[in-house]
Amino acid sequence: MKETENAVSGDEKKGDIISFGTIKGKSGNIVVPIIGQIEGHYILPDNQKTTKYEHILPLLVGAEQDPNVKGILVLINTVGGDVEAGLAIAEMLSGMKTPTVSLVLGGGHSIGLPIALACGKSFAVPSATMTIHPVRISGTVLGVPQAFSSLERMQERVMGFILSHSSAKRETIERLMMNTGELTTDVGSVITGEQAVELGLIDELGGISDALSALDALGGKS
Repeated sequence: MKETENAVSGDEKKGDIISFGTIKGKSGNIVVPIIGQIEGHYILPDNQKTTKYEHILPLLVGAEQDPNVKGILVLINTVGGDVEAGLAIAEMLSGMKTPTVSLVLGGGHSIGLPIALACGKSFAVPSATMTIHPVRISGTVLGVPQAFSSLERMQERVMGFILSHSSAKRETIERLMMNTGELTTDVGSVITGEQAVELGLIDELGGISDALSALDALGGKS
C-alpha cells in the first residue's frame, strides 16, 4: 500500500511540474514560478512562454487553505505582461497568511516587480535586472481626455502598490520611470539586483539558499 501511495504522490508531483511548474517540498513549502510573459485576458501565441493568472490565483487560494503548506517560494524570471493580471497576483500574495518569499533570478521586469515586492521577504541575485517604465496600453486608443485619465489612474495603482510594499521614494521611482536617456526606443530604466536593494525596492541580495532560510525563519501560518 505504501508503494502505491508513493507512486501516486510521485505522479501528482510530476503533474504539478508539467501543468504549473509547481512542486511541494518535504518541508511543506511550495514553489510558484512567474516566468515568461504574464498572460491576461488574451491568449498569447503557443511559442511564447507564459504565466497564466487563472492558474496562479486558484493555486494560491488552495495553498492558503491547505494546513500542510507551510510557505510559498515565488521564483521570478519574467518580462512583465498584463498589468491587471500581474496586480491580481501581487494583491493575492500580499494578502496571504501563508509566509511568502520571492527570489528575482534573470529578470523581474515591469509588472513583475510588484509581484516580487508583494511577498513577505524579497531577494534578488546580483545578476538580476528589473525594468521600471510607465504603463503601456495596446489596441484601439481613443484620443480623448478620458482615455489618458484612465491610463493615469492605472499608473497610479501600480505606483501605489510599489510604494506601499517597499521603502523606495516616490520621486525616485518616478525619475526611473520617466528616464529618456537609457532605453533606445523606450522610456524607463533598467536596474540591477544590487541597485534595487540600494533603492529600497528589494529587501536583500541573495540566492536560493538565502530565500529558503528566510522562508523557514518566517514560520508556518497559524
